[in-house]
Amino acid sequence: MSLPQPVPPSWKDLGKSSNDLLSRDFHTSGTSLEVKTSTPSNVTFKVNGTLDSKSNHITGDLEGKYADKKHGLTLTQAWTTSNTLRTLVELENQIATGLKIDLNTTLTPDSGSKSALLTTTYKQPGLHTRAFLDLFKGPTFTADTVLGRDGFLVGAEASYNVTEGRVTRYATGVGYSAPEYAVALHGLSNLSIFSASYYHRVSPDVEAGAKAIYDTKATTQGIKLEVGCKTYLDNAAFIKAKINNSGTLALAYTQSLRPGVRASFGLALDTQRLNEASPSGPVHKIGANFVFEG
Repeated sequence: MSLPQPVPPSWKDLGKSSNDLLSRDFHTSGTSLEVKTSTPSNVTFKVNGTLDSKSNHITGDLEGKYADKKHGLTLTQAWTTSNTLRTLVELENQIATGLKIDLNTTLTPDSGSKSALLTTTYKQPGLHTRAFLDLFKGPTFTADTVLGRDGFLVGAEASYNVTEGRVTRYATGVGYSAPEYAVALHGLSNLSIFSASYYHRVSPDVEAGAKAIYDTKATTQGIKLEVGCKTYLDNAAFIKAKINNSGTLALAYTQSLRPGVRASFGLALDTQRLNEASPSGPVHKIGANFVFEG
């Protein structure tokens, strides 16, 4: 008997396990700090700050979030160092079971730029579909859907410009997910870029994955390939490593110092330029990330 497959919230997440393995925890562009606190009244605060190692610029944002779980209402507001105000209002399971509506707005008073994105999400076992309406750009209507059955997943996305009366973007993806491994294939940018990825939990302590990307419109021929792995040292620490076909090797180490306190360190090396005495440009990179939750 076939059963509905748990599906991700977006077709882009069909290869999420592999993407997380190859992209998360590699902090190599500077030093960042994240502080999270919560109150008994369902209000949470989050502060992010990042020092870019290339420009030495510090960016950050202050975010507050209130959740009324009884009525399915969530309000999130943020203020960034670039003087951008972000507001997100979410309403879930009130109009119908499985239906979520949210409005995401941004406003930059200095430049006068603004945006507003209205999103409707509907999810059921084996189905997750979304519709977006960009109120100020176009306006543009975007819809995506993910279906799952017996481990197989298929998803697609399309954008339609209401003013121009034409489809401006489309993409698709297919995948298969099992308890120990997952594979995915995506066709992006109007099917001009193709990517394939796999993820394998080799053992409870070891994970491995790889991703290949082929751009049909790229000026240089060939496929971009990246492979990585993750090993848990114990319950509180793990290390990650990845390398691509350009010769860039990245290493990461994450340690939970105590409940709610986590430190991560990253290093990126250009293995093709290790012997250069005075290399030009940012050849090697190092970074760190600290998280405090209370």
